[in-house]
Amino acid sequence: MEERRAVLVDREELEDAFEFVSVGQRDGCRAWISVATGKITLHSADLGNLGDDEDDEEGEKAEEAGIIAIPDKKELDLGRSLVIRFARELMPDDDDTIAGYFDRRGAYGRFRDFLYRRGMLERWYAFEAQATKEAILAWCRENDVGFVDDPKRNET
Repeated sequence: MEERRAVLVDREELEDAFEFVSVGQRDGCRAWISVATGKITLHSADLGNLGDDEDDEEGEKAEEAGIIAIPDKKELDLGRSLVIRFARELMPDDDDTIAGYFDRRGAYGRFRDFLYRRGMLERWYAFEAQATKEAILAWCRENDVGFVDDPKRNET
């Protein structure tokens, strides 16, 4: 069986694309990696492809060769379940209160306000950033995506 070579991308571009998809998921924002070139394309329902200098014919060829869709936070389980994990690990006395915020709209705003009042907002941001980094790296390993700037390219 032939082993597929890792697609190499720029780490910062991938992280930016992940944020683009996560923030704009309701607005039809998507991003993908061309398997053939490692090029990341961002797409907005309103604006079309962003930063794409290829003409339509070249874009179609790249898509025929295969693409890897870049997931959003929800797909990597970095939404409500991450908040609950944070609460259970770092604020066990408040985990029911925090979980209750997610029964209605505006949950993240109430959650952040609560953390601010408790002096835990920076801890949340650090926790979220670490979990996001780990989830993206795991996704990269599962999808044979490596980084051009990584000296250990085969280890993602």
